[in-house]
Amino acid sequence: MGNLILFFFAAYTILLFVVMWFSARRADNASYFTGNRKSPWFVVAYGMIGASLSGVTFMSVPGDVANIHFTYFGIVLGYILGYITIAYVLLPIYYKQNVTSVYEILEQRMGGAAHKTGSLFFILSRLLGSALRMYLVIFVLQTFVFDAMGIPIWLTATGMVIIILLYTFRGGIKTVVWTDTLQTTFMLAALILTITIIIKQLGMPISDIWQQMKAGGHTQLFETDWHQSNFFVKQIISGMFITIVMTGLDQDMMQKNLTCKNLKDARRNMLTFSGILVVANALFLFLGALLLIYAQNKGIDLADIIAAHKTDKIYPEIAFNHLGVATALIFTIGLISAGYSSADGTLTALTTSVCYDLIRLNRITSDPKRQTRIRRLIHVGIAILFLITIIIFSNYHNNSLITIIFNVASYTYGPILGMFVFSIFTKRSIKIPALVPVIAILSPILCLLLNRFSEQLLWGYKFGFELLIVNGLLTFVGLIAISKKGIQNKI
Repeated sequence: MGNLILFFFAAYTILLFVVMWFSARRADNASYFTGNRKSPWFVVAYGMIGASLSGVTFMSVPGDVANIHFTYFGIVLGYILGYITIAYVLLPIYYKQNVTSVYEILEQRMGGAAHKTGSLFFILSRLLGSALRMYLVIFVLQTFVFDAMGIPIWLTATGMVIIILLYTFRGGIKTVVWTDTLQTTFMLAALILTITIIIKQLGMPISDIWQQMKAGGHTQLFETDWHQSNFFVKQIISGMFITIVMTGLDQDMMQKNLTCKNLKDARRNMLTFSGILVVANALFLFLGALLLIYAQNKGIDLADIIAAHKTDKIYPEIAFNHLGVATALIFTIGLISAGYSSADGTLTALTTSVCYDLIRLNRITSDPKRQTRIRRLIHVGIAILFLITIIIFSNYHNNSLITIIFNVASYTYGPILGMFVFSIFTKRSIKIPALVPVIAILSPILCLLLNRFSEQLLWGYKFGFELLIVNGLLTFVGLIAISKKGIQNKI
């Protein structure tokens, strides 16, 4: 089966390069950074599904049903509120200011130190988050395919990163918009086909399967105990703010939106995308419960996987070892699609952030050829850093990755949230701009301590993903403390 998987992997990669060739013809720096602002909104909306779901949703959301049932859907409901906020609050600002990097907004309001601080926190956040997402894809392929072939994980990781580097190298975001549509199609097809195959193999009507899910407690939508980290009110609020920061304040996701022709198209893109995303997440949750019912009916023991907190393995374990070769191939292509769609935009967005936020490429040189050379060097450097992060993390995989990623986001995106709230919703100016980075660093440290001792300090309360909100609030309060009345630059 390993050789067959490699064949389909190679065929899929060739297809990606065909898409790259057509999309990157006559590409220039404007194509790389903004897609020449000509992307059809419906293509962006559809392609963003794959980028948002990624390998983490593909694996961790179904796997986590074993631990928290359907309560993750509370976060998904919060997503809707978040996307509405992005569509009607953030997008009008970005289009009005005609930004390439969203962190340019911070410089307009708070100065260069805030601009670089926001960018650096984004780079850290996205580098870690996307590397973890890509690692999950590599981890599964390594476990079920490449280990048996004697290929080490560092070589698997290197090969996949090189492929992503090559097909994004020339066209950048213009290519990513189109390759993501291909990858979204394969990922959703894998999801739907897997559900269909399992139902067929179970040989039961949907109503009987649903009754078994209910009997097992898997269909529980809301956790009503406020002490728990997945309490439904916290889930909804957290989902909203996770969406605002990890999409609306994230250069990777917003760079795709900003390739649309105008604000109207970008807003259509965002609202359409949010609706499809909710349905897709619901299907992944259903798949998770379906996998557990399948294991129960076929006598597959998942106790050790669940006890070891490695529920990411449930889907591949059943797909590779119990559902046949066809399902294994479907799963592999779907997983690769999910991994690529997350990582390709990241390389482009991180390169854009370094060029526009940190080194100010336009100020270094006005020569387009020199700008291209510098941009390509940065692109390669980001890819190498991305690869190193994946290899390092391969030694520390001991939990559901979706939980790890959201926990990382709580600490790294919080300061970005606080800075944007200050910039958009206050009419104050910073007295000492050099203190902005200090506040942005202190806020996550205070949150780390608060999370560590929350049960002792807050009557047994356990923080979940809402720690992100607390982090942003601390940053906002700190900025208020070093500001004065009177706005300098209105956005």
